[in-house]
Amino acid sequence: MRVIVDVMGGDNAPAELLKGVVAAAKMTNASYIVVGNEAVIREIATAEGLDLSRFDVIHTDTVITMEDDPLCVVRSKKNSSMSVGLSLLAEGRGDVFVSAGNTGALFTGATLIVRRVRGIQRAAIGSVLPATTPCLLIDSGANVTVTEEHLLQFAVMGSAYMQKMFALETPRVGLLNNGTEDCKGTPLQRVANTLLRACDMINYVGNVEGNAAPFGACDVLVTDGFTGNVFLKTMEGVAKLLLGSVKGVFTQNGLTKLSALLVKKSFGEMKKTFDTSEYGGAPFLGISRPVVKAHGSSDARAVKNAILAAIRYAESDVIYEIARAAEHFSAWRSAAQNIEKEPQRCEKEPFSAQEKNQKGEVT
Repeated sequence: MRVIVDVMGGDNAPAELLKGVVAAAKMTNASYIVVGNEAVIREIATAEGLDLSRFDVIHTDTVITMEDDPLCVVRSKKNSSMSVGLSLLAEGRGDVFVSAGNTGALFTGATLIVRRVRGIQRAAIGSVLPATTPCLLIDSGANVTVTEEHLLQFAVMGSAYMQKMFALETPRVGLLNNGTEDCKGTPLQRVANTLLRACDMINYVGNVEGNAAPFGACDVLVTDGFTGNVFLKTMEGVAKLLLGSVKGVFTQNGLTKLSALLVKKSFGEMKKTFDTSEYGGAPFLGISRPVVKAHGSSDARAVKNAILAAIRYAESDVIYEIARAAEHFSAWRSAAQNIEKEPQRCEKEPFSAQEKNQKGEVT
């Protein structure tokens, strides 16, 4: 296993990235290729006492920042650490690529340099939600606008991921919506709901409301990238607020600090459940070779976990299962054309503007 890591991307690069790579290397037999400014990398390694003897260092003097346009990865900054790392992966010189850099640029580069699985219209980011049971949110930030077909492909890819990575025989797939009834949501959600229900490649359980997702309503939660990113960051923020509030309660005075000692183990388990860094990075599902995005604010521990998750992903058959499922999407595309494109409205749903005009009402 050859792991390529862009150590120049992210808020805490390159020091925390290097520490994370070294920590991961101690736990695996994989070989590592770190990509970035070699002089800076070796200077930090010396200062931090990091042993890079197991690593190959590929020098690049260009870095893609969080403010850069996503297309710079294949245009103005083709010699950046991210671009070079993706090229190494595409050329087969590595088995998996990990970066904490600009998400848009990484996704664009993965799509244009590494390429999608044949038959997949849109790749998507799959993020494990901080909840009581693992739930994969897909898409969590790559595709702002989608079609019902894209959502179907997300569902199939997410199901394959949870099946292989979390040993779930038939992962339950839900569609993020503002109600559980079939008539809820915009026309996109209503048609997608019908399409997902008709698909025999997944175990679809119907619409899922946001407040039910953290409580095990489904194993795969499907949505567009804009909604998914807002939902994910809201959950991350609430999790931090919750953990901070609980910690505050136990540090108010001597008595509460004593109580904290009694529940230290339980609090540690709860913190682990809601800590997003525990789940590692987010895979770009639908890309033909493993590309994993670590959180932009990742510290060394989060980077280590992202690398370990990336290795498990690379060793799994997820991409093969996605490619196999993609062979059937053309048949589903034909079937989708027969699905009613004007789904029913809820009985209590307000009249449309056209109906109000027909009734002579002011709109």
